[in-house]
Amino acid sequence: MKFLIIRFSSIGDIVLTSPVVRCLKKQVVTADIHFLTKRSYSSITASNPYIDKVHYLEDDLEATIASLRKEDFDYVIDLHHNLRTLKVKRALGKKAFSFNKLNIEKWLLTALKINKMPDLHIVDRYMQTVASFGVKNDGAGLDYFIPKEEVVDESDIPASHHAGYIGLVIGAAHFTKRYPIEKLSKFCSEMDHPIVVMGGKEDVANGELLSAIDPFKIYNACGKFSLHESADLVRRAKLIVSNDTGLMHIAAAFKRPVISLWGNTVPQFGMSPYYGDNFLHNYQRNNQQPLPYDILEVKNLSCRPCSKIGYNSCPKGHFKCMQQIGVQELLNHCLERLRK
Repeated sequence: MKFLIIRFSSIGDIVLTSPVVRCLKKQVVTADIHFLTKRSYSSITASNPYIDKVHYLEDDLEATIASLRKEDFDYVIDLHHNLRTLKVKRALGKKAFSFNKLNIEKWLLTALKINKMPDLHIVDRYMQTVASFGVKNDGAGLDYFIPKEEVVDESDIPASHHAGYIGLVIGAAHFTKRYPIEKLSKFCSEMDHPIVVMGGKEDVANGELLSAIDPFKIYNACGKFSLHESADLVRRAKLIVSNDTGLMHIAAAFKRPVISLWGNTVPQFGMSPYYGDNFLHNYQRNNQQPLPYDILEVKNLSCRPCSKIGYNSCPKGHFKCMQQIGVQELLNHCLERLRK
């Protein structure tokens, strides 16, 4: 059976589709898995051994559809579910299964602060699309595959960090999902442990500000590594401190402990760190802490969540959702995780 799985973006969302890809490939013995995404995310899908072929969404949607028609798919698994995927599905004319985006429930939560969201992670909602094929969640969590040639050489990491470090992810797609730089500065000043600051090219300046606090203790990796190399830095970390962003999900894929910082978005949207039931059962049996991650958020704010995605500035102007997450609280959680 030939399947087309669709997820155009973004890093975290594509990583969150990996259980569907793996379970479908391993549990349907004749499955030929194709994946349609944006070319900018090609590295994530191209390195996945459970994907047989990757297709890319081009600017010319009709050209993309023409190329897909030649494949003669049996089924389409739509894990993005928007207007463009609707056009693709209609044009291919194959039986399709689409995940429920719960847009009404998200609107109720953001606009009216009425929570009708199911207590179900987005991974499990994704898995519902393949249930009719007898596919079940295998409990193994997320996948992320790093090609051998993109494993970071130890010489590219300061010797002061070889014994272990905290990975501090400072970036996010939207301002209202980023912990403020002044709070990050205080955290870096007071945390007595090696730190690797992670982010994209757009985060280089803030990374430099943080590393200048103590160049021996704090290494600015922002903009210096590819996505796979950054994922490898995440894999090597003792602990990841992250905003609600793609590297947080990659950290969960590598079963690293995570402290996640939530601003205008909320875990109730179903996108908290996902480790899989197998790991969680073993973790809970062997640790005093019930979960391998901590969620730091300001609850009971009348304006939160203000968006299911984020904004370039706080709509209210006060940014309480991040400003009220105390640095000392973050330090305490980090020290507790490091002690364990």
